Amino acid sequence: MSFSSDEVNFLVYRYLQESGFVHSAFVFGAESLIAQSNINGALVPPCALISIIQKGLMYVEAEISTGEDGTERLIDTLSLIDAVMPDVVTSRKQVENNGKSPAGIKQEQPNNAPEEGTPPNQDNPAEPMVIEGIEIPVEKATVLKGHDSEVFICAWNPMKDLLASGSGDSTARIWNMTQGGEATVEVLKHCIQMEGREVPSNKDVTSLDWNCDGNLLATGSYDGYARIWSTTGKLEKTLGQHKGPIFALKWNKTGNYILSAGVDRTTIIWDSSTGSCKQQFAFHSAPALDVDWKSEESFASCSTDKQI
Repeated sequence: MSFSSDEVNFLVYRYLQESGFVHSAFVFGAESLIAQSNINGALVPPCALISIIQKGLMYVEAEISTGEDGTERLIDTLSLIDAVMPDVVTSRKQVENNGKSPAGIKQEQPNNAPEEGTPPNQDNPAEPMVIEGIEIPVEKATVLKGHDSEVFICAWNPMKDLLASGSGDSTARIWNMTQGGEATVEVLKHCIQMEGREVPSNKDVTSLDWNCDGNLLATGSYDGYARIWSTTGKLEKTLGQHKGPIFALKWNKTGNYILSAGVDRTTIIWDSSTGSCKQQFAFHSAPALDVDWKSEESFASCSTDKQI
């Protein structure tokens, strides 16, 4: 397969025209000398640029979803930006090839799955849980249901009987596990701004961590944003500096800083009181996967570049 710059320019020119950007199309056509190309525009079908981009996206998705043994797995639809980021595509392939459930897989839910935000179902008695021959009585185990996709991570609150969870359904949840009271759950919807309004990001919540006082929860998402929430589910801060998915984040011991790691190969220290980026480190040559504080002044990070 081969193509020339004239062909690419013509498809962009036609896209601008078809999208109503008349003045932009005129200027672009003049600067790229469209009139001097030997392309017969009458033979080019409408929406040609969009069509070839869609086919390219399908090819990239096929590459990721097809394992080394030739089996195909269901994955979440790639965005155009994800598809052109080599780090994102490589990390998705590595997850698939390692046989782990990728961040984008959506599994079919049973028809009797509880509605979003509903507390754990205590009415239907569960079967005893058996682990390596040891039977755990029903009354000793609690099953929490409500997420619409895989649950990737969970963390207990250090001060209260609360459990936080992050899922592929683009939400985190705070489960109130207080003994003797009715179980409740707060749903933390991860949204992004689009055309002046908030819409669900449709990206996995990949990491979460409580601060030392247990009154704030930090979450990291595949949409590239970290967020700080109260125990009541109120969004306190949105932290935006990473240029791709966030794989891990951790509060420091005093709770004034948050450390995050992303697919953009960087780690960032955030000021939790203002939500601003205090410092960004580009130590790695590949996606940063995890971070951990040693003290208030030093931390460790690891990466797919095989270095710490």
